[in-house]
Amino acid sequence: MNLAKALRASGPLLGLAAVWGLFAVLAPHGNFTSWANTELMLLQTAVVGTAAVGATWIIVSGGIDLSVGANIALSAMVGALVLRDGHGFWWAALATVCTGALVGWLIGALVVGALPRVVLTVGFATAVVWAAHGMGSLWAGCFALACGALVWRWSARIRWSLPLSPFIVTLGLWGALRGAAKGLGNNQPIYPERDETLLSLMKPGGSLPPGVWVLLAVALVASLLLRRSVFGRHVTALGSSRETARLCGVDLQRTELGVYVLACTCAGIAALLQLSYLSMGDPTTGQGYELKAIAAAVIGGASLAGGEGSIFGAVLGALIMTVVDNGCTKLQFDNWVQEIVTGGIIVAAVALDRWRHSREVSRAARRVP
Repeated sequence: MNLAKALRASGPLLGLAAVWGLFAVLAPHGNFTSWANTELMLLQTAVVGTAAVGATWIIVSGGIDLSVGANIALSAMVGALVLRDGHGFWWAALATVCTGALVGWLIGALVVGALPRVVLTVGFATAVVWAAHGMGSLWAGCFALACGALVWRWSARIRWSLPLSPFIVTLGLWGALRGAAKGLGNNQPIYPERDETLLSLMKPGGSLPPGVWVLLAVALVASLLLRRSVFGRHVTALGSSRETARLCGVDLQRTELGVYVLACTCAGIAALLQLSYLSMGDPTTGQGYELKAIAAAVIGGASLAGGEGSIFGAVLGALIMTVVDNGCTKLQFDNWVQEIVTGGIIVAAVALDRWRHSREVSRAARRVP
C-alpha cells in the first residue's frame, strides 16, 4: 500500500519526465532541449501554474471555477489601466491582484447564498465609482471599495439566502467578466507606459526569471496553508463531506467564501504575470485557461469529487501541458492537432480521476465487514 501511495504521489513527476523525454527524442536538432526553449516553457507555465494553484484549492473544497481565464483578462486590464494612468508598478500590481480577489469574493458570496448582500454591495460600489469618476480611476476604485466594504458589513443583518451552484455562478461570470474586460478597454487592448519593473517579471535571462520564482513562492505558501493550517484542514473536510464538516463545527459559509477569495487571488497574481508577459492588457487573453487550470490540478492528483489535491502536483500538471504544447510546435504540428492532444489530456485526466475514485470506493466497501 505504501508503494502504491508513493507511485501515485510521484505520478505527475514521472509523467513529466516521460513526456519531456518523448519530445526530446522526436524534436529535430535539439531545439526542444535548449535552455532558451526550456526558459520559454517555464515562463508559459508560470501563468497557468499560478492559476492552477488556486484551482486546486477550489477543487479540494468540492467546487469548480470556470471563470479563471476571464478573471485573468479583467484583472490584467485593470492593472494596465492603472499603469497607463501613471500610478506606477506597485499600484498596478496591487490593483491587479485585488481585482482577482474581489472576483473571488463575488463568486464565493453568490455560492454561499449572499445574493441580496451582493446586489446591495455591488450596486452601491458601482454608484460610487460613477459619482467619483472625476477623481481618477485608481482613487475612485479605492473609494468604492471602502464604501462597498462598509455596505457588506452593514448588510450582515440580512438573513435571507439563496445558495447557488459553483458551476452556474462561474459559468455566468465566465461571460460577464470577459464582457467587463472588453468594456473597460472599449473593445481594445490597453497599452500602458513602459515599466521596467513590470517587464522584468517575465523577462528571459541567464537564470530563472522572477515570474517563475513567483510561481514557486505561491505554490509553497499555498501548499503549507493547505497541509499545515486549520483553514486548510477545514477546506479538505469541506470537500470530503459537507455534512461531516458541519457536524465537526466547521463554518461552511466562511470557509467556502475564503477558498474562492484565496484561489482567485492566485488568479490575480497570474494576471500580473500575464500583463508582464504581454506588456499590455488584452481583453481576449486567457481564453481556455480555466480548462488548463482544472486539467493541471487533476493531472497533479486533485479529485473532482473533492477532499484531495496536491499543490505541487498541479504545478507539474501545468508544466506537462506546456511541454506538450511546445513539443507539438517544435514538431510543426498544426494548431488543430495541438488542440486535439490537449483535449485528449483533459479527458484522460478526468477518466484517471474517476478510476482512482472508484477503486477507493471499492476498497472501502471490501473493508466493511
